[in-house]
Amino acid sequence: MTEPAPWSVWTRPRPEPARRAPGVDQYVAAALAVADAEGLAAVSMRRVAGDLGSGTATLYRYITNRDELVDLMVDAAQGEDPLPEPTPDWRTDLAAVAHAQRATLLRHPWLAAELAGRPSLGPNTLRRAESALRAAVALTPDITLASQALSAVHAYVLGSVAGQQAARRAEQRTGLSEEQWQRSLGPYISAVLAAGEHPMLARRVHEAEESDPDAEFAFGLDCVLDGLATRLGR
Repeated sequence: MTEPAPWSVWTRPRPEPARRAPGVDQYVAAALAVADAEGLAAVSMRRVAGDLGSGTATLYRYITNRDELVDLMVDAAQGEDPLPEPTPDWRTDLAAVAHAQRATLLRHPWLAAELAGRPSLGPNTLRRAESALRAAVALTPDITLASQALSAVHAYVLGSVAGQQAARRAEQRTGLSEEQWQRSLGPYISAVLAAGEHPMLARRVHEAEESDPDAEFAFGLDCVLDGLATRLGR
């Protein structure tokens, strides 16, 4: 068996923290707090060390660079919640995977972009991936198709969360809630729709019921799972 790379953040032994000095977990928690409040771009080795009253050189004893710090942050976020308990039903299990991932992403607005790229290979992330694949294999024993099905579910989760996060950023940028923003556009929208050139949009505005983000997510997820069931003959 191939030995893990000795320089990997996951295999390198952690030095014991000096007396009353922060350790790796404290640095990672501080970095998560910065990223959640201000975005991932605000996370730097100097900032994280400073927030804990530590010298940057002390942080470098544990974590080689910012990339390693981000890897540790991703894995810590992925390990915050227990894994969904497996059931005899693939649909229930894949839905639990999707809802759990969505909850994590909504707590950490910066995380979706990291998960959309190269995967983190930390222990929490690997455990979550193993659990998710097990749920997908219950849908189809073909590991390629199971992986593709899981990718479809994850893509839906990422897209749904991206929309919610964009709405949050717009709120923060403008200082207007969604309801306030809609009211501010009311006269313009009314004038546009009164011209009669957009009848479907008019129906959407006047007839459609508003649903909350949780209900919209659940509906879309049901559609994805229905499609997988049809495509894979379940």
